Amino acid sequence: MQIATERARAVRETIEAVRAIEVQYGATREALDRIKPVLVGLASRTELFPAHSFGNLPGRPGTIFHLAEDPDGRFALYGSAGAPGKAQPPHNHTTWACIAGVYGDEHNVFYDRVDDRPAEKQARLVKTGELTVVKGNACAFLPDDFHTIEVVNGRESLHLHLYGKTLEDLPGRVYFGSSAGGAYQRFMSRPEIFAPRISPAELKAMIAAGGELAILDPREEGVYAKSHLFLASSCPLSRMEMLAGKLVPRAGTPIVLVDEDEKLAQRAAAVLRSFGYRQVFVLAGGQPAWSAAGYELYSGVFVPSKAFGEYVEHRDGTPRITAGELKAKLDAGEDVLVVDSRPMGEYRVMNIPGALDCPGAELVYRVPELAKKPDTLVVVNCAGRTRSIIGAQSLINAKLPNKVVALKNGTMGWHLAGFELEKGSQAHAPAPGSEALAKARALADSVARRFGIRRVDRAGLARLASQADRTTYLFDVRSPEEYAQGHLPGALSAPGGQLVQATDTYMATRNARVALVDTEGVRAVMTASWLLQMGWPEVYVVEDAPRVDEISAGGLKALKEVQVLDFGTSLEYRAGHVPGAAFAIRSRLAERREKLAQAGTIVCTSPDGVLARFAAADLAKLTSVPVKVLAGGTAAWREAGLLLEAGETQMWEPNEDVYYKPYDRKSQVEQAMQDYLDWEVALMEKIGRDSDVRFVDYPG
Repeated sequence: MQIATERARAVRETIEAVRAIEVQYGATREALDRIKPVLVGLASRTELFPAHSFGNLPGRPGTIFHLAEDPDGRFALYGSAGAPGKAQPPHNHTTWACIAGVYGDEHNVFYDRVDDRPAEKQARLVKTGELTVVKGNACAFLPDDFHTIEVVNGRESLHLHLYGKTLEDLPGRVYFGSSAGGAYQRFMSRPEIFAPRISPAELKAMIAAGGELAILDPREEGVYAKSHLFLASSCPLSRMEMLAGKLVPRAGTPIVLVDEDEKLAQRAAAVLRSFGYRQVFVLAGGQPAWSAAGYELYSGVFVPSKAFGEYVEHRDGTPRITAGELKAKLDAGEDVLVVDSRPMGEYRVMNIPGALDCPGAELVYRVPELAKKPDTLVVVNCAGRTRSIIGAQSLINAKLPNKVVALKNGTMGWHLAGFELEKGSQAHAPAPGSEALAKARALADSVARRFGIRRVDRAGLARLASQADRTTYLFDVRSPEEYAQGHLPGALSAPGGQLVQATDTYMATRNARVALVDTEGVRAVMTASWLLQMGWPEVYVVEDAPRVDEISAGGLKALKEVQVLDFGTSLEYRAGHVPGAAFAIRSRLAERREKLAQAGTIVCTSPDGVLARFAAADLAKLTSVPVKVLAGGTAAWREAGLLLEAGETQMWEPNEDVYYKPYDRKSQVEQAMQDYLDWEVALMEKIGRDSDVRFVDYPG
């Protein structure tokens, strides 16, 4: 077991024991007498506190290292290193404290303060005892006790200092310039606290152990790109407040900060501690020490993903086509589909003429709609190489019947070959119709079986997220536009292709759990398959919407003996619905069994088709009549060029599903307006009688 991991466990057990003592005995001498042997037990494990981790930093006669602290700032533990001769004048703590020796000699002299004259900031000190704290013993103090410390006997020391409250929040501490007393002054209220250091070999062992670990590089991204560790995520100190919480969402995650000389890393460690992170370390010697130990450094960005793309091409033999070969085929008018696997923002900058934008995770979802003929050659490109390779191999892994190739070196290769690029295009691959979507799902299902992809429902996801000792990332891998229209609570937008392309910018905690969600189960499955291959050990696809049979707008138009149920709001239904559709409310379907039984087929719709899927799943349990969902909802019907019917033409339920504003009504509008205004005015009288209303008046 790594030293840092074992130390964290031992510290946690020590704090738990001390906390229990304080609960039982309070902040008393008896409590301190019981705390001392507990702290001595931890300090005696010298192997947990090696000098390279807790030795004095260069140019400092004394260094305080952070070891533990409760979220509320209590039970704070530090390693206090001292060079020979390091001393502190008589001072108090304003909270209880205990000191135990790890190695070296720290001489303590104890005092009581008497004859206090607060108005003059004067008092007299009376010596009460002394003790040299070494390995195997300890001293302890109540809030108003005073002591001096001095590192003696000519050798470095390390002692554990445990306080009832963090050193960074003790503004009432004072010190005297003389052991006799006299004038006293405010002691430093916010001392400089440092993160423990770990050696390159320790960090290497932590990586190999396979536990959760985040390696953050606090330098600016441009500096980071020149040289960094393979698993390091860029998290510049200048933007750490905005990035750290997303990169490392769990406060208990071990974090190692790496820079060039430890200076920026220690500053970043203080910032992370202020956010509540409690296991923060700094790589001793920074990158130069890592390199000197014989370990690799990398230039560039997105290195884990870029390296993975090259690995996939080498391992799978991903077929490719050169820019010249593709240009010749296009000029000859051959049946070629070129899909650009980058996000629309990148695609608009430059694209191969005729290529359609289809970001990586969208390929298996959308290409079956575009490549309906098995003879069509599918060419996947990106700006360079990685997304071309991963995109092409996604279609190959899914067993798309077409021949699929990656464009060698992407649009850069096209440009370097002397061919023109198109700029400003917004041609996007369309969403699949019901038939193509069924094919896409079948392709994704084969991938899910091959890679053993695990699925989890919302309840299971909640159980995973509730485990405080594990990190669970939740990503919505659909397009940002779909995400903006609505998403699972707590999910972050991470379009699947970009997540695979730049894992280090989304997830800094290695070996964390990853849960992926979409609406149709294709994009999440394909993204999961790649994350598993990249070495993420626990990846789930969230089944957020039930799977039901779908029908296209054209298929619905041709269907006979069908009852269409619209689950949009009554206002949306009134504005426009599929001709012949009835307005229904999902929660009241069980009361309409007789009507349901009269239909030959039931087709559910809603504005975007999402709510309709849930309603269809409910209906399938209520009736033996075949139930389908209109793929893409009422919007797809309209986009297919089919007419909508307006008005309250077939209301299975009264229009009481939503609140109607006065101007939403079709009759007696003026009366409704007056009623509304009267209601507002009457509220004052009602709240005057209601003791639950507690508005607050502030002085003007």
